[in-house]
Amino acid sequence: MAAIPNNARLAGLNADARSIESLKLKAGADPKAAIREASKQFEGLFMQELMKSMRQATPTAGLLDNEGSKLGSELLDSQLAGQMSGMPGGLADMIARQLERQMGVPASGEINKNATAASAIRMGATASDTAQVQGALGNAQQFVKQLQPAARAVEAETGIPAGFLIAQAAHETGWGKHEIRNADGSTSYNLFGIKAGSNWKGATTEVTTTEYINGRAQKVKAKFRAYGSYEESLADYAKLMKDNPRYERVIANAGNAKTFAYSLQRAGYATDPAYADKLTKVINTTLRLQRAVA
Repeated sequence: MAAIPNNARLAGLNADARSIESLKLKAGADPKAAIREASKQFEGLFMQELMKSMRQATPTAGLLDNEGSKLGSELLDSQLAGQMSGMPGGLADMIARQLERQMGVPASGEINKNATAASAIRMGATASDTAQVQGALGNAQQFVKQLQPAARAVEAETGIPAGFLIAQAAHETGWGKHEIRNADGSTSYNLFGIKAGSNWKGATTEVTTTEYINGRAQKVKAKFRAYGSYEESLADYAKLMKDNPRYERVIANAGNAKTFAYSLQRAGYATDPAYADKLTKVINTTLRLQRAVA
């Protein structure tokens, strides 16, 4: 998909002066909340461009096609984009993290001494800010594009849609930014957070991870499988799904994003009680990106 021009993004964000003024006021009281809202707007613009490009790829011109119908389609796209934006685990979260780092907003929500409320809400007002957002979106698209061929091979073998596989890898690794690392800092290529049990004979790496024990998040040391490539990681995931009886229902429910995610959680794939909800939302975002890079 062609890059969205900077001026088009800025025009979209500045279309409602009252909205911008509201964001500025929110920045003074709660910079983190203002960043989240601006990130949602950026994602909304991006989703609108995705739907526009998909309409252009599948033209439906006919006798009833006129300026009025085109305007109606644009308004519908805008409404749908707004509804789909801002979901936890989606692109808005990625954009927010990028902007928080750039603006100096720490996890506590208190703004850095060198950052002001005004600078925290310039969202898109400079080429640098817009480039940061475009970079986050570009990274997500590149992640999808890189894994797509191997994911499609696993889809043919297991029946699990490639988009679901890529989404799970995105959720486990933060779109490739937080991969499990070996002791020397190199990647383990472990896309799915698969641990190294007693039956695993391959390479391993030990890292600190978050586990939910009795409903509470705790940091623990654990051994994970290490691979030589992403293709190996995907192939091992396919083997795990096919050979382990506990995941039989996962493959059986792979026709729907929500049932797939909940089947994984019920099978004990992850200890996070919100895993299925988070994964479902990442799958929906990934499927949209997948159509964009096809």
